[in-house]
Order: sequence, then structure tokens, then C-alpha cells
Amino acid sequence: MNKISEIVSTFFAYLKRPDLYPELRRKIWKNIFNRSSGLRGKEEAEKWCGSLAISEKDFIEKVLNTSFIPFEKIFPQEFASALQAQAKAPVKMGGAGSLNVIYYINEYVSAQRSIETGVAYGWSSFAALASLVHRNGTLYSSDMPYILQNQSEDFVGCVIPAKYRNNWDLYRFADKESLPKIFNKTDSFDVVHYDSDKTYDGRIWAYDLLWNKLRKGGIFMSDDIGDNAAFKDFCEKNNFNPYIIEFDGKYAGIIIKD
Repeated sequence: MNKISEIVSTFFAYLKRPDLYPELRRKIWKNIFNRSSGLRGKEEAEKWCGSLAISEKDFIEKVLNTSFIPFEKIFPQEFASALQAQAKAPVKMGGAGSLNVIYYINEYVSAQRSIETGVAYGWSSFAALASLVHRNGTLYSSDMPYILQNQSEDFVGCVIPAKYRNNWDLYRFADKESLPKIFNKTDSFDVVHYDSDKTYDGRIWAYDLLWNKLRKGGIFMSDDIGDNAAFKDFCEKNNFNPYIIEFDGKYAGIIIKD
């Protein structure tokens, strides 16, 4: 599909979904007036991340003070079933983040209420829920539909084990519509995991909002922070001292709220 065809197909796909009209308006504005937002400050962000980065293992053992066992070895049967579920899915969605870090931060704070933005196959959801279910906690998830992929909504979260799903509360809108709905359920969280709108402006808007909903002692995590300078600027503006974790050639940022 060439770019023009993709734009036309996307527009008409949105027209069939009145519930997504607010996001359509934002996408039109962004593509006309703010196309550079996704990569703003990318070079300086990558340098900053590289200068601070530590491994998943070092973060878990030295910061969380926990013995490191890889996630897939703690839950081998569930992990194998999740791989099979992804392989059977007929649609292509985003890959997994740092499952080890997501699982261990939920364990570290004994999370009862966690929130994530971005689900796709549900790998990050799986990792968070693997911790939450032992305390009968809840994962609240916001995920924008894959508007051009037929049947994609049927496979969002497909790798999440069935036994975890009673502890999962999914909202299928853009963050600006999903998050207020989630906050009507609960407005305090033990863990925040951001992995949705990757533009600079989208991140800054969500970071501020989600940070204010994070309890003291809770943990804030954002994926792909080398894409632009949003996480770096957020930390510098607020005098935060983050932990930067490198995995699979990418960077995730962690802040523990004092």
C-alpha cells in the first residue's frame, strides 16, 4: 500500500467508527501541523540514554534488590502458550517490551492497581498481570484500535493467559478518551507503564497526567524513550533521577516516585 492509498484508507476506516472521531481530528491536525513531533530531540535523547543505561539484570538486582530470574523461566508454560497464540494471530502488531522489568516492578511495589497505555498482543499486560493476580489486583489498559487491520481487535491481548483475564480491564480508545474512563474507576496507581502515542507532544501530555495519578512509592515506566526527548525533558523539568534500562537495542525509563 503506497502512502496516499494508506492515508485514504485510514481516513475512511475512521469514518466508519464515530467513537474514534476525536482521534481522527487529532491525527489530521498532527499530520498537517506537527509532523516532526515523533522525532523531536532524538539525537540528544539517544546520547543521554546511552550515558545512563544499565541492563535489566542490574536494575532488578541492584535497584530493586531482587534476585533475577528471567520471566519466561518463572512462567514457562504460560510463556510457551503465549508464543503459540502470537504465532496463530493473523495480524501484525507491536512486539514485547521488557517483560522482566514490568513483572519485577509490579512485584517490588506489591501492586494492586496498575495502568498501561498500549497493549497490542498483550505481552506487557501478561507480565504485569502475572504479578497482579496473586494479590487479586487489576491492570487497567488503554489501547487504540488497529484501524486498518481487519480482525485486529479480536487479537488484542491474545497472549494473555485466560486465567488472568478476570483481572484485566481494557479500554479500546485513544488515551485521551480511555484515561478519563479509567480514572472514573480509580485515580491512584501503584505502577504506570506508558507505551502508546510515541510523539513528543503525546508523551508529555500523558506523562504529566499519569504521574499525578501515581502514588508515592509507585513506579513510572516508559518504553522507547530514545525515540525523542520527551522523557529526558520530563525528568529534567521535574528534577527526577531516572533509571535507564537498555534491552534489545532500545531504552526504557523508570522513575520511582518519592
